[in-house]
Amino acid sequence: MLVGGPFEGASMNPARAFGPSLVGWRWHNHWIYWVGPFIGGALAALIYEYIIIPNVNEPPRHSTHQPLTPEDY
Repeated sequence: MLVGGPFEGASMNPARAFGPSLVGWRWHNHWIYWVGPFIGGALAALIYEYIIIPNVNEPPRHSTHQPLTPEDY
């Protein structure tokens, strides 16, 4: 962003990139400011869902819970 800003008006915020593009009427490669966050968000959601958090349906490996017997009722 620091290098590309003076040359192409690079910005990390799509709303911030829209203003200079509108005023200068330069729309080449502007799609990346709108598509990039959606792709990044989808990838982050997939990584979080399948890598970061454990599978909810999988039983615990080392359970300390003892099942109740009829005498415990």
